[in-house]
Amino acid sequence: MKTAAALCLVTTAAVFGQAPGQTISNQTEQDAYTRIELRSPETGAFSLVHEVAATTAGARTYSFQPWPQTRASVIKATDLMTGAALVTGTAVAGSIEVRLARPVPKDGQGRIRIEIEGTNTSLFQAAERQFTFTMPDVSPRATVVLPTGYELLATNLPAQVLSESDGRIAVSVMHQIPVATTLTLTARSGVTTSAPKPSTNARSWEGPAQRSTERARLSERATQDRDIVYFLQSPETNAFSLYHDYTETRPGVDTYLNVVRTGAQVSNPSAYILDTGEVLKHDVLKGDAITAAKIAVNNVTPETEVVVLHFPAVTEGQSVRLRISETYTTPESYRLDGTDLVFERSLGRARNSVVLPAGWYLTASSIPAIVRQTPEGLIRLDFVNGRPEGIDVLIKGRKR
Repeated sequence: MKTAAALCLVTTAAVFGQAPGQTISNQTEQDAYTRIELRSPETGAFSLVHEVAATTAGARTYSFQPWPQTRASVIKATDLMTGAALVTGTAVAGSIEVRLARPVPKDGQGRIRIEIEGTNTSLFQAAERQFTFTMPDVSPRATVVLPTGYELLATNLPAQVLSESDGRIAVSVMHQIPVATTLTLTARSGVTTSAPKPSTNARSWEGPAQRSTERARLSERATQDRDIVYFLQSPETNAFSLYHDYTETRPGVDTYLNVVRTGAQVSNPSAYILDTGEVLKHDVLKGDAITAAKIAVNNVTPETEVVVLHFPAVTEGQSVRLRISETYTTPESYRLDGTDLVFERSLGRARNSVVLPAGWYLTASSIPAIVRQTPEGLIRLDFVNGRPEGIDVLIKGRKR
């Protein structure tokens, strides 16, 4: 194989950890993110980092299925909460079994990182001056880093293109297709790889007051693991409950602040640590109480309200993942208009979901979404937002 040839990368985006046609029974997971760094195509080599949350209540192990014919020279697993190394071994059908640091709590998670240095020449195919690299069953949130000296020529799915600190090209994908799909990347060698100019805090000239900074716009969207699910209540109440998941990694941080949007009322706040199930203490502060508590909130007014969650301080190399639940009453955002349910909200997370109340069906959604039924028969809309700014969602529904 010639290093000057073009490289074509083909991946299928599904739930990573399953080989084609195979499933791992009685194992559930979520929040999977995969990062693949390709080496020179003729070597068949790559490094892979796969982060995932095991969600099967009571599970003590997690099984990871590499691609068929993959030879792994290094296998490493880490508990993302504590940073501790985990024991790995070979399970059935060549899968890798990871011993979790603790049983998965009910409605909780066992967050792990799996790292592999591998080779698999069957994934690489040569055709004239072009290389094809086929990687099945990659997570819907994935980043592929091209080898040194390669430029990107084409993708068949929308992708965020970024430069690594050493100048290699990273292609980052977030998709909302619920079935296995194919991502095709075409790249060509022959360019000089060098460190990019650092991003700045400059804002777009098209709207400096509203636009994100260059640094924010060029941050990797697929790695952002904050997600939120809204559960709309009967529209006459103007209320919806929600939960959102958040990972804190900054050493020394022991609180989470949620500033209530103007015009909304908050009730029933609660939170727990997904890794352990530990229920957290919280305070709801308003106006002068925020200032008195020395809470870092800008432009505090008598109407400003903030929910403060307390958790054990994060230490270096560790992290904590929170699930935060609240109920909001906000007539401007959620209301009944004649016979129509109307939900209007700017959704800023990378992943956002909205569940309609029982007995209501969907008649309109301004932003494309995957629409599906929950196990309870409710209509759910899943939005994947690849933009650095929020998406202004307008949803309408009617009673059956």
